[in-house]
Amino acid sequence: MVAKLDQCSFLGIGMITSDYLQVMARYNHWQNREIYAAANRLPDPARREDRGAFFGSIHATLSHLYWADQIWMSRLELIEAPRISARESANYINDFEHLYDLRCALDKKLIDFADGNEAGPVKGSLTWFSGSVGRDSTAPLSMLLVHMFNHQTHHRGQVHAMLTAAGESTSDTDLFLMPASLWPERS
Repeated sequence: MVAKLDQCSFLGIGMITSDYLQVMARYNHWQNREIYAAANRLPDPARREDRGAFFGSIHATLSHLYWADQIWMSRLELIEAPRISARESANYINDFEHLYDLRCALDKKLIDFADGNEAGPVKGSLTWFSGSVGRDSTAPLSMLLVHMFNHQTHHRGQVHAMLTAAGESTSDTDLFLMPASLWPERS
């Protein structure tokens, strides 16, 4: 028998839980540490070399990813929104060490947000002005949180490929291989 998803399930309504958020926030932090450690082993010109990815370089992609996470977290009213557009996001934070420090702080806020959610399914919706489409948008909160984590994974995958092309490597990226010390207590 093949399982079928109705539209509500597909959109994430009722299927994303606080446990999922806790695991994904920690996975995000772990993978960001791994990516930044590998990128840090490269000289700055190698991090900034255009490698054909959507944002060009390792540094530019990491800068965009930090910007995008800030945008989503500002929509959740956890932090202030960055004051630049998506078009400028690849050049948002120029200093690599500063970008890493900011990334770690943002990841900590995301973990705190995930840990602060009431146990059980994520409920509700979010309305925001989307600069990408130039209008207000509304979507289930659970779907938007999945989108945020998926967006992070998408761009980290690009960075991983660029790091590999530059001769660097990271540890495993599989979720189930995340070190036991990073798993949340109630998962």
